[in-house]
Amino acid sequence: MKHYVDYITDVTCRLLAIDSPTGYTKNAAEFVMDEYRKLGYAPKMTVKGCVLVEIGGKNAENGIVLAAHTDTLGAMVAEIKPNGNLRVSPLGGMNPNNAEAENCRIVTRFDGIYEGTFQLNNASIHVNGEYNATKRQYADMEVVLDEAVHTKEDTEKLGIMVGDIVCFDPRTTVTKTGYIKSRFLDDKLSVGILLGYAKYLKDHGIEPENRQYHYITVYEEVGHGGSASIPAGVTEMISVDMGCVGEGLSCDEHMVSICAKDSRGPYNYDVVTGLIKAAKAQNLNFAVDIYPYYGSDVDATLDAGHDLRHGLIGAGVYASHGYERSHKDGVENTLKLLIGYCK
Repeated sequence: MKHYVDYITDVTCRLLAIDSPTGYTKNAAEFVMDEYRKLGYAPKMTVKGCVLVEIGGKNAENGIVLAAHTDTLGAMVAEIKPNGNLRVSPLGGMNPNNAEAENCRIVTRFDGIYEGTFQLNNASIHVNGEYNATKRQYADMEVVLDEAVHTKEDTEKLGIMVGDIVCFDPRTTVTKTGYIKSRFLDDKLSVGILLGYAKYLKDHGIEPENRQYHYITVYEEVGHGGSASIPAGVTEMISVDMGCVGEGLSCDEHMVSICAKDSRGPYNYDVVTGLIKAAKAQNLNFAVDIYPYYGSDVDATLDAGHDLRHGLIGAGVYASHGYERSHKDGVENTLKLLIGYCK
């Protein structure tokens, strides 16, 4: 399995280097399509911008979709302030406490990309007597541009305008001990895992029993990623997303997490049972948990009215929606669970 874990780690790092906040995902989607093509598949891009790949399988009337998402958290320019700095509005659940002092890029529509830093207004602690007491919220924070701007007009001359995308640095690193640390492991790590699984099937000439599709969505962080484009004949869908790590849960970064219930309700009993059975059969390091503040692509699929069974798994990820951390062990356990469950 080391070969596949190494591939997953490499492709994940390359994907993390491509900015893709919700609403600005085309470059990442095209990268994913190219990787599936290299593996010998024929991916298609949906009208919405998602990537749909038919993996193969004998039974077309009982198909399964494995979904992950390549859209991430980010922000959008909401106002060019009188001082030339930018007030921004979040894309998805980027918490300003976690984003403070992070380097970022502002993608203009017609005039290139500029760099900056997301800071508290009046960010010098030697000047601002209320620095410690100020609550970190978007209304009290700004992007300070790495340009010689002093007025709104200076910034407008650069071509920056309301609606431009703000991308935060992922700061990706892989440690000698196997930890993978980065913003946006949610959910680019799972995209890497699905690519690794597709590579495994192709390398071993395995045709799944049931028709299988990989679905890489691009609006998960705002709640409608998996709401459309489910192929005919699909009766089951599993979101491969991050497994939650935190107080009150049993999962850690070395494990694969099987979600029994999230904030929207329970996952399909038979699917969860089948995932647990497959994990036990392979003696995997796994956890079954309830995620208290979580929704997935397959929740959106059910909301859209699709009639299917649903599940959720993922490698354990600590510090979700912040500077996240997982481990190659969690990657391997998740890959093995997919192999065992989808036979």
